[in-house]
Amino acid sequence: MTPTGPTVSMFALLGLPEFRPGDDLAGILGDALAGVAHDGDIIAVTSKIVSKAEGRIVAAADREDAITAETVRVVAERAHADGSGTTRIVENRQGLVMAAAGVDASNAPDGHVLLLPEDPDRSARHLAEVLRDRLGIRVGVILTDTLGRPWREGQTDAAIGAAGVVVLQELAGSVDGNGRPLAVTAPAIADELAAAAELVKGKAGNRPVAVIRGLGHLVTGLDVPGARALIRPSERDMFRWGSREAYADGYAAGLAARDSQA
Repeated sequence: MTPTGPTVSMFALLGLPEFRPGDDLAGILGDALAGVAHDGDIIAVTSKIVSKAEGRIVAAADREDAITAETVRVVAERAHADGSGTTRIVENRQGLVMAAAGVDASNAPDGHVLLLPEDPDRSARHLAEVLRDRLGIRVGVILTDTLGRPWREGQTDAAIGAAGVVVLQELAGSVDGNGRPLAVTAPAIADELAAAAELVKGKAGNRPVAVIRGLGHLVTGLDVPGARALIRPSERDMFRWGSREAYADGYAAGLAARDSQA
């Protein structure tokens, strides 16, 4: 007999409608999950449908204006070589550092853009509360969105909101399989779940919700930290600026220091 380890399974929830402002997202998901969800399941929900249900759709003749309005800090920006525009990596109102502040024109009505949920952890907590009450089981909820990564091509989904699920597993102080102490190891569980769920949700198949099964030990009470706990404070970020922005900041600081000594 071949020994086997823990098993995890995932599937997309099919047959969901096109969501619009004012829709009872929690109620609709509760109906769809009835008889399908199991105790200990983790529900991965694409943030776009949360934004739609919460009315986070704004008219924007110029998407760049909407990005500016959602931006707290510009981390890096580069003009496109073909002159078609500028890519901006920014910190947005939710504290997330991402391209275009998370403002997205895809899957939005013509002349409109989608903004991220105002408080993703709060949105996730509401979904978890309603689903637990309605289904009579413990489920965790993560809200997912797509992010790029420094030093690597492509994008992956990450958790921008979470409730009732471990988001960060602190292993510092424990030992590895060889007995060596772990000093800083802390798997970003919620991000790993979000990325895995995207494999069955996909980008263009109208499958905005996935169910992850087999990780019930990660499902918790609703009083644990949400996905905001994954955001590293900018003062502790070794790569707080893009290279050009860091150079400009240092150059300006040098000029100011010179002038103060003149």
